[in-house]
Order: sequence, then C-alpha cells, then structure tokens
Amino acid sequence: MSGLQDLAADRCRPLRGTEHAIDRTQATQLLVDLPGWQIDATGVLCKEFSFDTYTGAILFVNIVAGLAERENHHPDLEVGYGRVIVRYSTHDVGGLSRNDFVCAAKIEALARI
Repeated sequence: MSGLQDLAADRCRPLRGTEHAIDRTQATQLLVDLPGWQIDATGVLCKEFSFDTYTGAILFVNIVAGLAERENHHPDLEVGYGRVIVRYSTHDVGGLSRNDFVCAAKIEALARI
C-alpha cells in the first residue's frame, strides 16, 4: 500500500495532551503522502479544493462533514463559490496530531474518486 492508502485506512483515536502532538519533522514526512496539503504559518494542516459550481462545493462539504462525524475529528471548513478550504489541527494536543493527517488522507482519497 502507498503512504496515502495506509493513512486513509487508519482510524482517528481520542488524544489529549501535548505528548500526542507531532513535531515539524514528523509532519513534513506525513505531508509527502498528501499532495497539495500544506502546513500554514499558524501550524494548521490545510488544502483548498476547487469545484466547477457552488453546489459541488457544498456536496463536498457534506461528505467531509459525514467523515468528520464518523472519525470524531472535525476540521474547520471555509466555503466559497467553487472552492472549499479544509483546515485541521487537534485542539486537545495543542497542535497537529496523526489524526489530522489520517483525516486529510481520507478526504484526499475521496476527492480522487
């Protein structure tokens, strides 16, 4: 399996405490498997997805919302005409966790269908 498939096959786990935060080196290694995703200046994992229509963007948001509920790990979503920005961080660890990358991989896998 590829790194993306491995991440997408994983499940989110309840995490609390800074000991579960991943450092910049680990995050950079995980980013290799997530094309187009980046860590912004605030330390948040994010990607902008483009769509031909507003309806397409809203359908995508609904799919991401369902995934977020199933994984109990919720992103910040910004919706505009034909675009959605997805932002992940794990508030309970004070930064990024593996859960952020697992959910990003699941979204990436869905976006490729």
